[in-house]
Amino acid sequence: MPRLSEVIAELDALWPPERAEQWDAVGTVCGDPGAEVTRVLFAVDPVQEIADEALALGADLIVTHHPLYLRGTTTVAADHFKGRVVHTLIRNDIALHVAHTNADTADPGVSDALAGALGLRVTGPLVPENGLGRICEVEPPETLREFAARAAKRLPATAQGIRVAGDLDATVRTVAVSGGSGDSLFDAVRAAGVDAFLTADLRHHPASEATQHSPLGLVDAAHWATEWPWCELAAAQLDEISDRHGWDLRVHVSKTVTDPWSHHSSSGAPN
Repeated sequence: MPRLSEVIAELDALWPPERAEQWDAVGTVCGDPGAEVTRVLFAVDPVQEIADEALALGADLIVTHHPLYLRGTTTVAADHFKGRVVHTLIRNDIALHVAHTNADTADPGVSDALAGALGLRVTGPLVPENGLGRICEVEPPETLREFAARAAKRLPATAQGIRVAGDLDATVRTVAVSGGSGDSLFDAVRAAGVDAFLTADLRHHPASEATQHSPLGLVDAAHWATEWPWCELAAAQLDEISDRHGWDLRVHVSKTVTDPWSHHSSSGAPN
C-alpha cells in the first residue's frame, strides 16, 4: 500500500499548490507522511459529519475541496467545532488534504466536472489567464426554462434548488459555468457572449446589474451542489492513479449533503 506522502505527491500533480490563490489554504492539514493509505474519502466540506463518515468507512485520508482553516487559527482545542474535527482525525489516524482554488483552475477541474454533470460540451476556459470557469455548448439548444430544469435534475438536490433570472423562453446555445461563487466573473461572462451563466452564490446587486446590462440568463445553484461533481471527477482520477501504480486503493465519494441550507419555504413568487 502507498504511504500518505506518495498519494499526496500524486494529488499535488493533479492540483499543483502553486496554482492556488495567495489567500487560499490548500495542502495537507494533518496526517503522518509515512502512514499507509488504503481507503480515501472525497467530500466538499471538512465538517464533523464527513470526519465521522470517514471513521465509519475506515478511511485513512479525506480529500476535501474547502479548507478547514481558511484564515488560520491560534487553537485546535476540541471545544470548537473545527478543533473537534482535528481531534477526531488525529485520534483515528485520518489525514486531511485540501484542493481548493488549485482545483478550480485545474484542467480538468471543478468547472469541467460541473459541465460534465450537466451534459455540456466544454469549448474552452471562461478566464483564459488562469483557467477559471468553462464556456460550453448546449446540444441541442434549449430554452432557459429547459436548461434550468436540466440543472435541477442533474445536480445534487439541495434546499435552495435552482434560481433563474431572465427570459425563460429565450434560446440557450452557449453557457458559461463556474463551480462555487461566480458573481465576480460577470465581465468575463459578458465578454464571452454566452446566452446563460450557471454558478452559485449570486448576490442581489451583481445579478440585478447583469440582467439590466444584457439579456443574459442567470442560473443560480447551491454552492455545494456546483462543487460536489468535482468529488466524483477527483475520485476517478485517483482511481486511475491507483491502478497505474498497483496501489489497490479503495476510493469513495461522500453523498452526505453538507450544504448549510436545510429548508426552503416558498414566498409565493411566480414559477
